[in-house]
Amino acid sequence: MDTYRVQKRDMEKKAKRLRREGYVTGNLFGKDIENSIPLQFDAKEADRLRTSGRTQMTLDVEGKKYAVLLKELHYDSMKHQILEMDFQELVKGEVIHATAEVVLVNKEAVTEGVLEQLASEISYKAKAEHLVEKVEIDCSKLRLGDSVTVADLEISKDNNVEVTTHADQVIVEVTASKNVVTDDDEESDSTEAAS
Repeated sequence: MDTYRVQKRDMEKKAKRLRREGYVTGNLFGKDIENSIPLQFDAKEADRLRTSGRTQMTLDVEGKKYAVLLKELHYDSMKHQILEMDFQELVKGEVIHATAEVVLVNKEAVTEGVLEQLASEISYKAKAEHLVEKVEIDCSKLRLGDSVTVADLEISKDNNVEVTTHADQVIVEVTASKNVVTDDDEESDSTEAAS
């Protein structure tokens, strides 16, 4: 797991002021943490965490290390700035509500029809030691008319994970292109031109 250095937040300073000074605020909470721990990150470190795409990591809070799950990230797309990040400590045996990112691989192998991704994440519950960050779908075997539902995924067959997204939810499908000109269309166009 990647490790990120953070500091306990100085609660005397308002979040806006900290952001102007180059920090991102956040909180660390968990079953074994009596009160949440207010945090402040260097903005560059927070952006490195965001762009990594990881949801599980280690936070080094002034020398004390916590295995954590990124629970919430507030991002201002207009300012290209992270506003706040909240983390849940991972405690072995504790059931966590989380999401796994859906990643499509070999998309270029779909040569007939249009590949459409209808869901980008799967919600589930699992003990901290069984968390899943990503679910990969290999698109190389998909053909026109094929679809993949939540029930088809390996995560749904894992006895250590309780998927909470509906099993019938379609994740990805290959549909006919709507811009394809058929022979019937060409014939009707030439008939209209002749009249």
